Amino acid sequence: MERARRCNAALQRCTLSIALALASASAAAPGDSFYQTPFERHPSVAALTLLGGQLFADPRLSASGAVACATCHVPARAFGPANALAVQLAGPDGRSPGVRAVPSLTYTESIPPFTEHFFDDDGNDSTDQGPAGGRTWDGRAATVHDQARLPLLSPFEMANRSSADVVARVRDGASSAAFREAFGPHVFDDPERAFRGILWALEVYQQNPAEFYPFTSKYDAWLRRKVELSAAEERGRRVFDDPARGNCARCHPDGIRDGAFPVFTDYGYVALGVPRNAAIPANADAAYFDLGLCGPYREDLAKHPEYCGRFRTPSLRNSALRQSFFHNGAVHSLRDAVRFYAERDRRPERWYMRGADGTVRKFDDLPAAYHHNVEVEPPFGGEAGTAPSLGDAEIDDLVAFLEALTDGYAPPPASR
Repeated sequence: MERARRCNAALQRCTLSIALALASASAAAPGDSFYQTPFERHPSVAALTLLGGQLFADPRLSASGAVACATCHVPARAFGPANALAVQLAGPDGRSPGVRAVPSLTYTESIPPFTEHFFDDDGNDSTDQGPAGGRTWDGRAATVHDQARLPLLSPFEMANRSSADVVARVRDGASSAAFREAFGPHVFDDPERAFRGILWALEVYQQNPAEFYPFTSKYDAWLRRKVELSAAEERGRRVFDDPARGNCARCHPDGIRDGAFPVFTDYGYVALGVPRNAAIPANADAAYFDLGLCGPYREDLAKHPEYCGRFRTPSLRNSALRQSFFHNGAVHSLRDAVRFYAERDRRPERWYMRGADGTVRKFDDLPAAYHHNVEVEPPFGGEAGTAPSLGDAEIDDLVAFLEALTDGYAPPPASR
């Protein structure tokens, strides 16, 4: 489980793993692992991809009949939200607010399962780097199909009461014939088996390279030596890599490793001390705190106070397409997200509310007992009132570099 090596090597691994899973599915006995679920028919990768795409776009899979996976994970927005809402609206009526910002589903193909003890092989594999891996903001889903299960049954999202309800919606919906064609005419006779088929189709669809990890940004073209970065993008890349300035590559590795292009995350967990977001209705309760790794939505690590406030580091690819940032959507522009890093400790009054006594309530979305968990490595740190760790020009350059991570870049004819 290496941070960077696994970043994009799945480009070749993915098809093989799916093929192996398909091969085992038709021969295994009931009760075996997810990938050994026996079906009447042996669906091809192409058939599962097509079926998964149909299910992903179908709002009838939700209790409200108005929310599809693609409602919040919009393909044209790198499978992230298309609006600036901190949390999206879904639930039983399709209008209920969630509790966390919706992440992008792109460049997640190589996320390893969650572990509390991560050892890298970057030359010092004896160092325990702590928690890493897993899907969602708190890593509680180990696989794509585990992740797909969560929104289908979450009261904040598609709000189905049970897996059987999901199966019934597919059985009675537009994808029914395609589902029977893929898995066999009697697939709906066993609801639990059919539910696994739904999750499997969604999983295979989300491993489609052309849509979910195409590596078609300007930065990828630069890595392939097809184009040059602009002067601002190159300056931004240097700030990004500089441990004394941006120090971004510390958690968002940006270099090729073992032939794999970077996905700009080490899959680790960090407490950033992001300001509390009053736009999330759950935050109206002063006693409510979203503590990430230690709860409330992940329960197995509740007795680890050292994890409280930590959320998984997302990929920075396609971040320029977003209109809300961080786990609680508290920031609404890419430039402000970069500014937060530069100013959090030196100009906290720009980011946090003041208490009744007039003092700045720093780290106000985290109980005081966990403030020591907050990240202090550069560009954080410094005394309040001193100059930000990054100047306006450096922030502009960093934003230019991050914009070069947006997929769909077409080099000019001369460059080609």
